Amino acid sequence: MTTFPAEFPFVAVVGQEALKTALLLNAINPRIGGVLISGPKGSAKSTLARALAAILPDDAEGRRPPFVTLPLGASEERLTGSLDLQRVLTEREASFQEGLLAKAHGGVLYVDEVNLLPDPLVDLLLDVAASGVNAVERDGISHSHPARFSLIGTMNPDEGELRPQLLDRFGLCLEQEAASSVRERVAIVQQREAFDRDPGGFVARYHADQETLTRRLRQAQQRLPDTLAEPWVYEHIATRCAAAGVEGLRADVTWHRAALAHAAWRGETTVGRQDLDTVEPWVLAHRRTTPPSTRGTPPPPPSGPGETGSGQSTPLGDAEPSPPQGQWGAMPPVSQPSVSVPVPDFPTIEPGTRATVTASASSTRVRRGQQPGPRRAHGEGHRPDWFATLADSRGQWPWRRLRYRRARTGQPVLHLILLDTSASTLGQHLLGWAKGLVDGLVRQAYAAREQIAVLGFGNDDITVILPRRRAPKEALERLDATGAGGGTPIRAAILRAAQLIRRWQRQDAALHIRTYLITDGRTRQSLAGLPPLGDCVVVDTEQAAVRRGRGRQLAEQLGAVYRPLSRLETT
Repeated sequence: MTTFPAEFPFVAVVGQEALKTALLLNAINPRIGGVLISGPKGSAKSTLARALAAILPDDAEGRRPPFVTLPLGASEERLTGSLDLQRVLTEREASFQEGLLAKAHGGVLYVDEVNLLPDPLVDLLLDVAASGVNAVERDGISHSHPARFSLIGTMNPDEGELRPQLLDRFGLCLEQEAASSVRERVAIVQQREAFDRDPGGFVARYHADQETLTRRLRQAQQRLPDTLAEPWVYEHIATRCAAAGVEGLRADVTWHRAALAHAAWRGETTVGRQDLDTVEPWVLAHRRTTPPSTRGTPPPPPSGPGETGSGQSTPLGDAEPSPPQGQWGAMPPVSQPSVSVPVPDFPTIEPGTRATVTASASSTRVRRGQQPGPRRAHGEGHRPDWFATLADSRGQWPWRRLRYRRARTGQPVLHLILLDTSASTLGQHLLGWAKGLVDGLVRQAYAAREQIAVLGFGNDDITVILPRRRAPKEALERLDATGAGGGTPIRAAILRAAQLIRRWQRQDAALHIRTYLITDGRTRQSLAGLPPLGDCVVVDTEQAAVRRGRGRQLAEQLGAVYRPLSRLETT
């Protein structure tokens, strides 16, 4: 008999009271829409999310609501369902085998590192979340079933943003802080050591507290239908949502549901100001478009994943620390507005190919093309399509031939832009030209529904100007707010880019990444031994009368296309 490791008890987690409350409110009223937990590694995100399963009250029929985990490597068939191959092979009868969406109906679907989910799975989740029904129509086989569940996701914002469409589907969003007091850190380590030493005994010691929490959840669920909100509550929610600049009415509805759940949790039957203030930052964190007002009793709510309250991006990876005051080369950033420039005629991205970055830092060879494999009909992918195989055989045995899934059309494309923001770019308005070029690239990516990510490197630091996301319609405000100064950490920027490219390609093998290195090449750092960046274009912005030619050297070192940005192109 297979035994599964014990989960850390929910009530034994030290601190994290806000996150605990948000998860409990979602258990009281699943119509809140789930919880997104954003924070750095080691902040108990996954521990608390998984621990929730053990305290969920039984439903009306006495069954424990399901808690289903969606692995990052799951296939589309595993999520939506597929043919029951065993029945097909033994009984020669087509039978549908339900997937994770069916198993999660009426419970919780949990996704760890939800921001790393491949786009096809995100699309499926969006469809089902909107309709509450999973419908599969494939080659004469039709099946549908209800799929209503709460979505709980965890993510590390350093590893990229979540798609806006899926982000808005989460009812509540909490940003966890890694920092803890010394007392809390000691308590956390002691609890973990006790659990690792004797998991069964540790869980048993907290069994009574877990049962008490489950009973309180059940009572809150029973109290919820009788909990009411007075008219002023609706006006308060509408006013605050309008002030936050949220789009649509999902925030209003979610706030109302969360406040009702919080009142029921407190044992009240009427929503009070305390309930509204408690859930406000969790409802608006990922939806507000205007800075929070400092007036009023509630503290400024945390910002959404990938941003801070000041509008500056959080690091996309492990950034080097900013230099202390007084370090050579460090200077306050100087802003320079963008100048509209036409986008040069860069090489086109060939569909069906991708650039692969080798793991070796000393190699500059770029491998292009699809991975080798068995020859198949044009347009076919590498995974068998059992629906099509069965339909093609028309019930005959053995099958005529094995059919494969068609390769996805519309290959995903990501434009990774490395923008030089060192002091040397301030002369002759080079930074303004470069910003105008970046804005043009963003606009092109927006029109093509492609992704974008922009890193700035200057002042001996690397900053995220635009985290990885679907290209926004307008990026000038972010670009114009980016200042320049100090030295040029070009090696660190290229190493960071290579690391991100490898990570993103592991996420989605079909992703094509085009990298743009926009720089004047003025750096004291050695260019030897730089890793390749795959499909890369070096845009040389140097405009000096006597040019050093470092941009061309960079292109040769990286195996990239070299493209000078001439003064004529900026007029």
